[in-house]
Amino acid sequence: MEVVRNITQDTVWVGGGDVRLALFENMFPLENGVSYNSFLISDEKTALVDTVDESVGRRFIENIKASLNGRSLDYLIINHMEPDHCANIEEICRLFPKVQIVGNKKTFQMIQQFYDMDISGRTLEVKDGDSLSLGTHTLRFIFAPMVHWPEVMFTYDDYDKILFSADAFGTFGGYTGNLFSDEVDYEEVYFNEARRYYTNIVGKYGVQVQAALKKMSAMDIRMICPLHGPILRGDGMQRILDKYALWSSYQPEERGVLLTYASMYGNTENAVQLLANLLAQNGVKNIRVYDVSKTHFSTIVADAFRFSHLVFASPTYNLRLYSAMENVIGDLAALNFQNREVSVIGNGSWAPAAGKIMVNKLSEMKDMRFIGEALEIKSALKKDQYPEMENLAKAISASVLCADENRV
Repeated sequence: MEVVRNITQDTVWVGGGDVRLALFENMFPLENGVSYNSFLISDEKTALVDTVDESVGRRFIENIKASLNGRSLDYLIINHMEPDHCANIEEICRLFPKVQIVGNKKTFQMIQQFYDMDISGRTLEVKDGDSLSLGTHTLRFIFAPMVHWPEVMFTYDDYDKILFSADAFGTFGGYTGNLFSDEVDYEEVYFNEARRYYTNIVGKYGVQVQAALKKMSAMDIRMICPLHGPILRGDGMQRILDKYALWSSYQPEERGVLLTYASMYGNTENAVQLLANLLAQNGVKNIRVYDVSKTHFSTIVADAFRFSHLVFASPTYNLRLYSAMENVIGDLAALNFQNREVSVIGNGSWAPAAGKIMVNKLSEMKDMRFIGEALEIKSALKKDQYPEMENLAKAISASVLCADENRV
């Protein structure tokens, strides 16, 4: 049985959700699955905006057939060629032999890379700013390259003032029945997952996101339809736009300290717990502590984008950095992470190297400002090092609690 819903008089959500999916892109843990959004616009001409993942393909086709109610499909608009959104292109073309595929030059290159289908004679190539009339509805195409793939574009319906935004402004989390952001407690159900989604999936491309936001600023947008998560409208839409502006400029959301550590036998962990205790005694309220061997890196990355101050602590392993910590710092570097206050604690029993390695890796990132010298521990923190730890805690606390709001 089809599951569809009108989002306007002429536009129907025909997507689906997979609450059983455990890993997004076979990498990011999903507690509540993920949704796949697709939309059918019915006017003098009909247009389907994107498809869905093959896991929900059967329901998707049922939704389309029910919504068309015997009509043919004139256009298939491809905003993004990632397989969780383009898996049904071939099936749509088989079911609707006269459908025209609308995309840009890179879209069609990727179709040929992913599929062995003949699309000759059935493509409509658009350029940035081009329009397509469906009758009452005119669709305008806004290129958003590298948000987060090179072929990405947005589609804007100038009649209903809807922006179909590809992967931008989306979130992890499966379909709950509440299709709109103002039908659910978005803050409670989705917001942390929206941050984790942005920082890990799109976070590297801050400059490109800023360019897309600049294009959007001149548009009258009343609703945003991302490919994952609820449709955004009202206060929820503006909140996400504001956060994208912040995240893409690599500005922290909050003053606070994220302490990330690796520990084999508990000694480095003990040092971090002592530092967290001292920070709390100094009046720092916003503190998170994560063990890199237990907490998935995507959660650590999300909170690194969130907080103003970061502490990394790790033992030396085979004269190198502990691998889980190396992966976290490497992932942050790959995401173009920047503009934070950082401190380092290294540990080693006979040839300590972790502290120096972390300082070098963090120094390679843009505008990373170190608070204090790297604290070096030999096997376990001893009482004669307590003053060093206290001084580090005082320096971090003073920086976090400073009144200069321009530093956030």
